[in-house]
Amino acid sequence: MARIERTDVPTYDFDGQVAFVTGAGRGQGRSHAVAYAEAGADVVVTGLSQGIQTSQYPLATAADLDETVRRVEAEGGRALRLRVDVRDESQVEAAVEEAVAELGRIDVLANNAGLWNVVDLVEMSERRWDELIDSNLKGTWLCAKHVGRHFAERGGGGRIVSTASTAGLVGAKGSGHYAAAKHGVVGLTKALALELAAHDVTVNAVAPTGVATPMIDGIVDTVGEAALQSVSDASGSMNVLDGRLIEPRDVTEAYLWLSSDAARYVTGVTLPVDAGMLAK
Repeated sequence: MARIERTDVPTYDFDGQVAFVTGAGRGQGRSHAVAYAEAGADVVVTGLSQGIQTSQYPLATAADLDETVRRVEAEGGRALRLRVDVRDESQVEAAVEEAVAELGRIDVLANNAGLWNVVDLVEMSERRWDELIDSNLKGTWLCAKHVGRHFAERGGGGRIVSTASTAGLVGAKGSGHYAAAKHGVVGLTKALALELAAHDVTVNAVAPTGVATPMIDGIVDTVGEAALQSVSDASGSMNVLDGRLIEPRDVTEAYLWLSSDAARYVTGVTLPVDAGMLAK
């Protein structure tokens, strides 16, 4: 598939800040983690590579997390590597506590962890539904809950940015559980923005179209490109309609802006990064 390449990117300053990035083993999460380090932040690099039984593609490995750590450190940032299942509140709470103990604070939550797979709702198993909803929606809430609590107790504000999807703004044939979860992320973002406003915390989401990552490559290998094209044609939820995928860095740029002082009065929004797909 052809890709929409970036040749120039703006710069941001996160010197002295700590970014907590979930799902950082590869793809968008790795891109976010490395970019925060490029901009001066220390980074909590979190991920999980086991315990999911219904994935249609290989999940990130411990070696993938190690590579993200290496790239963060190559940019001069300090990296704290944590294995966290975002579906498990005790693990999330412990990870936030360890991050604060080791790095002193958290300033940005990059709430990126999630799954995707392609199965019609009437054919879907309960386990597949539960694993995806728990990973994409419950996990997003749990991370925001515990980092948001840290923001409120510490004072001084904070930024939460979560990964929604264009499928969270339209329907998604063949991925109804994913659409439901991402619609939930949009609603969660609005509610958290209202609840955390008194603590000077902004809460936003990014809604990407199809992104060139191992996740999409793995889905294509499992269900076939023709089947994925049929899903896209019917729902318009992925930007593979014309064979063009955006790059992880395109999503990262939205993350950086929404978590920077340049967007200090932007909260409760879901920003599409969709190459105009939603305008069709």
